[in-house]
Amino acid sequence: MSTFNIESFTLGPFETNAYLVWPDGSRDAWIIDPGFGPAPLLEEIKKRELTPTAIVLTHAHLDHVAGVADVRKVWPKIPILIHEAEKDWPSDPERNLSAFSGMPVSAPGPDRLLKDGDVLRLGELDWRVLHTPGHSPGSITLHQPQLDVAIVGDALFAGSIGRTDFPGSDFDTLARSIRERLYTLPGSTRVLPGHGEPTTIARERAGNPFVRG
Repeated sequence: MSTFNIESFTLGPFETNAYLVWPDGSRDAWIIDPGFGPAPLLEEIKKRELTPTAIVLTHAHLDHVAGVADVRKVWPKIPILIHEAEKDWPSDPERNLSAFSGMPVSAPGPDRLLKDGDVLRLGELDWRVLHTPGHSPGSITLHQPQLDVAIVGDALFAGSIGRTDFPGSDFDTLARSIRERLYTLPGSTRVLPGHGEPTTIARERAGNPFVRG
């Protein structure tokens, strides 16, 4: 199995974690959730001479899509992937919540719509799309079992969960997603969230105060 690199970049006023994912021995890379001010991420891509092959969005809230247009300025043909439930959200400031923030965002795309169970291949490994709604209707998790990692967006945080007071959010739906889709992953799975520090499934299953395992 090839070695994979996953580098995080904390971007913008919401301190959103964007991720750059690429396998050793390949220049192909994914950009996950490019938020406000993605210049550090773009500089790292250029420094490593990588070629981004996709922007994958865990969901379409403004702090996760604000940098999509900046990426497209550098790589105009890079495809944008998002769950089908949020296909119209990146370009709609009301749906992506930017209309209410004073920083309206209308991001391009998407080019491919995802659904639960889809498999995305990067290098030699397949990443499975898990639909984990609740924070938003189209929230997804990217799970790679051989790397023992799950990129979860804003579904689950270290000691917390995603907000459920937004339009389209629902606590019961999110709790079900966490219990049925995330807490059923192996306990050793590293959880890479959209905000804050990494955690593990075992740690959250045992001690998350909002959704008990």
